[in-house]
Amino acid sequence: MSTQFPEEISSIGCGFCYVPLEFDFSFAFQPIIDLNAKEIFGYEALVRGPKGESAYSVLEKVNDENRYAFDQACRVKAIRLAATLKLDKVLSINFLPNAVYEPAHCIRSTLAAAKETGFPIENLMFEIVESEQVYNRQHLTNIFKSYEKQGFITAIDDFGAGHAGLNLLADFLPSVLKIDMDLIRDIDKNPTKQIIVRHLVAMCKELSVRVLAEGLETIEEVEFFRSLGVSLMQGYYFAKPGFEELPEVDFSIH
Repeated sequence: MSTQFPEEISSIGCGFCYVPLEFDFSFAFQPIIDLNAKEIFGYEALVRGPKGESAYSVLEKVNDENRYAFDQACRVKAIRLAATLKLDKVLSINFLPNAVYEPAHCIRSTLAAAKETGFPIENLMFEIVESEQVYNRQHLTNIFKSYEKQGFITAIDDFGAGHAGLNLLADFLPSVLKIDMDLIRDIDKNPTKQIIVRHLVAMCKELSVRVLAEGLETIEEVEFFRSLGVSLMQGYYFAKPGFEELPEVDFSIH
């Protein structure tokens, strides 16, 4: 049985990308915290199976035929679920750059879902996974610029592990840059990683790009980034993703 999400897309005016999806899915939400302010900055929507199965169990079913419809369905589903959960912070959604053929057209379902649910446009953050192969960097730059004009927050995810790297930053400066977890893991024990990240953070400050350290698992990793003035953080150290719920963070212990 095909999922209802493409029908949802079609019903709000984006039938061009309509392809029946033969699978269902949902989301888990992981907090992004502002450690300096001791408050939750937002939540990242992480795709899961309909009963909380792994992201891989869903993504392995995505192909060239259903990629557009899946990307659109993810946006609509994430916004509607976040609104149901009464999320009043930033909602971060990953998007597939190769599934956006024309930014102004492909954003229609997102805008319609936000309007329908009353979710503020300025609280939507779109993350491009920098580790995904992008065949046309100019196209990606155009997407980012179009999204910023709409009032969305833009972010580059997994920075340092991908195909574009500094060349992407030279073309477009996002609102937020998320450092790849491989650079973060055990950074307190690795002088080489410390040098790379220290200069990366300094560069971002000069470019007015906000750094987000993700995948933090230990107090030592947290303290290293705190020492660099990085306040946006995410990872198991603070909270694991909650399936169809918004996990809280106890700032009294951090």
